[in-house]
Amino acid sequence: MQHPDATACAELVRSGAVSPRELVDDAIGRIQRDNAELGLVNIELFDSARATAAAYTQTPSTAPFHGVPILIKDLGATVAGVLQTGGVLPLKQAPNLAAHDSHLVARLRAAGFIIVGKTTTSEFGILPSSEPPAWPPARNPYDPTRSTGGSSGGSAGAVAAGFVPLAHASDGGGSIRIPASCCGLFGLKPSRGRVSFAPDIGDLNGGLVNEHVVTRTVRDSAAVLDLLCGAVAGDPYAAPPPARPYLDELRAPPAPLKIGFATRHVDLEGRLVEAHPDCVAAVAHTATLLAALGHHVEPAEIETLFEPEWVPRFLSIWVAGVAHNLDELGRVLGRPAEERDVELLTWSLGQLGNLISASGYIDAWRWIHGAARRIAKFWDRYDLWLTPTVSTPPKPLGTFRSPPDDPLAGIFRAAEFAPFTPPFNATGQPAVSLPLYRNAAGLPIGTQLVAAMNREDLLFAISAQLEAAQPFVHAALR
Repeated sequence: MQHPDATACAELVRSGAVSPRELVDDAIGRIQRDNAELGLVNIELFDSARATAAAYTQTPSTAPFHGVPILIKDLGATVAGVLQTGGVLPLKQAPNLAAHDSHLVARLRAAGFIIVGKTTTSEFGILPSSEPPAWPPARNPYDPTRSTGGSSGGSAGAVAAGFVPLAHASDGGGSIRIPASCCGLFGLKPSRGRVSFAPDIGDLNGGLVNEHVVTRTVRDSAAVLDLLCGAVAGDPYAAPPPARPYLDELRAPPAPLKIGFATRHVDLEGRLVEAHPDCVAAVAHTATLLAALGHHVEPAEIETLFEPEWVPRFLSIWVAGVAHNLDELGRVLGRPAEERDVELLTWSLGQLGNLISASGYIDAWRWIHGAARRIAKFWDRYDLWLTPTVSTPPKPLGTFRSPPDDPLAGIFRAAEFAPFTPPFNATGQPAVSLPLYRNAAGLPIGTQLVAAMNREDLLFAISAQLEAAQPFVHAALR
């Protein structure tokens, strides 16, 4: 079977060209053939998937993705009765089974998707590489010695390898966009409050985290966000509903836009530095495509992002979240979490988080909120901002490992690798990584487009226009 996207798979089922059982068997066969090498799927749900597919084959449905296989990231969204580890070894050993489907999973099931398994993530989703202690590392289908990115690395690698047409992902500092860049996929992080975390929580880390999917096509991402968006009773806040379905935004190109671009970021020593030449070239390529489509593109930096307080303020919020994760781990285990339970980096970040006072946490958010208001003024002058998604090509596995004598090394390397994505988790704005460029070694290099708050419609419209001008190519498909 070839590699149609999820929309095309659903059309094949509706036409009778293939059955849900055939689609699921094909996905399972690909996972069984290649996953031992790549380590992308950590929990197999093959028996239940086949049973559901058999029932779906006998019962036609109008559900938009009836019979299409999907994978769920092993972090955040929960699948009833299924292991939920977040990459944490004691949760695998416990075993920690989810009590129910989360709202997102229930929506995906109602749309006809069939869950065939769960995917590898970094421990607690902390690092931008999916190499958890609980499972084998996720290897990049383009080069198995390199990372898929993270923390949704298993999901992105699985879609790039052709296991499934799309997969669930989440993003608290770039964890949809980073693996989309590393694996040559389309990855949109929605606006804050666009997708509900019901029924268990209202938000994660004060609103840093969002959930959606990674896909091969723009239309799949738009169609799934149409399914997932919307408030649930009890949500602490919600993004305003779109004016029309996101799929409708793909049908007509946007009017000429004014787009700023930048390729510099602040390093850990406070210096302004350029991204890797391959990433600069990717931005130049995307800028050229945009200009050829009639948009005005010019250099434009957001100076607020160069302010030295960005990293410490963001990390204050982040490490407080890690401290909470460790407390929650202890509650699940029925005893306090211990250093031996998690990676050295995770434990060290948690100890830092315990040093953040309640007042310090609120102060960090107030600084971020002020910065978000300063950043928002950029969109008074520009429609979109174009940057590299990450600062270098996909990294070799092991890059973010922390040695015993430098327990925080991994997080500082992560900050250098992904300086362009976290600010828009902090501001809550939507952002997307586009697969439009590869370097001389054939590795994917994503470019990020950021829109004003709640303007996913504009991101989908411009992304569809770019995809039509240069159709996405997925060379890693096996």
